[in-house]
Amino acid sequence: MKALIYDGPEKLGYRDAADPVPEAGQQLIKVLSVGICGSDMHAYLGHDDRRPAPLILGHEAAGEIVGGPRAGERVTINPLVGCGTCKACQTGHDNLCPERKIISMPPREGAFAQYVAMRDENLVTVPQGTSLNAAALAEPIACGWHAVKLAKRALDGAAANALVIGGGAIGLGAALSLTAQGVPNVTIVEPNALRREVLNGQCGQNAVAPDDLPNDALFDLVIDGVGYAATRATASAHARPGGVIGHIGLGEGTGGLDVRRMTLQEITFIGTYTYTAQDFRDTAAAIFDGRLGPLDWTEQRPLAEGATAFADIRAGLTAAPKIILNPHA
Repeated sequence: MKALIYDGPEKLGYRDAADPVPEAGQQLIKVLSVGICGSDMHAYLGHDDRRPAPLILGHEAAGEIVGGPRAGERVTINPLVGCGTCKACQTGHDNLCPERKIISMPPREGAFAQYVAMRDENLVTVPQGTSLNAAALAEPIACGWHAVKLAKRALDGAAANALVIGGGAIGLGAALSLTAQGVPNVTIVEPNALRREVLNGQCGQNAVAPDDLPNDALFDLVIDGVGYAATRATASAHARPGGVIGHIGLGEGTGGLDVRRMTLQEITFIGTYTYTAQDFRDTAAAIFDGRLGPLDWTEQRPLAEGATAFADIRAGLTAAPKIILNPHA
């Protein structure tokens, strides 16, 4: 098969790779849509020791099952694999499994390839009325869906407004999840003017530049979808007393939080990583029934042009919140 392979910082090669061989209880998936995630970008820049070269990246995927009784079935892939037996897995918190693995981290190759293998319980059937490009968004949106669910629980469900920091797919997915989960007023802070235009026009969001966010604006709930010191500083400054910060960005590990203000104002900080299997299924269901909108704001490119897509994202030249690659285009 053909695959896009990470060969080192800012180096991607499109070439032949070994076909995956499904094990018992797994299916072989013909990948037809796979998104470029922020974590893929971190690896591409050489900032993720968990993803050493050479490696096939990519984990936001949808496609068709090849072979067997389910041949031709359209599915979206939950890429997170837990052990299934630990306390976390047994109590529905499989995202906290100490043995959790995700495709695109060794020893599991990722989905920037024509085929990938995945176990049956990680596959969600996609109805014919939903495009696979939209179905591939289940993974990134599930991150925001899970964060919103946790934050609302900490607020006892009482959230009249929210601030989302970052207008990429993670931030936009969080904004869509906030609306779908009943938060009526959502503002996105996004520094890229090209992306703000898409967010406000095509995506129907209220996106503002960082300088246009009033210094005294306070929100019940703040979602940081970026995770840098500067964005954490913004989050801790704009959460209201008694509010909640949901932190799902992995930009850098330290700095930014105003711990004194958070302590004095009883602001809750929740770090969240990925989602539970149920969150993934709930997000997929929200995609299928239209609660998250048309999800037509992605840009599609062939996998063969993946290296250029990464370089364009790196240079800030892409307006779309998400680029979807097609390995069979």
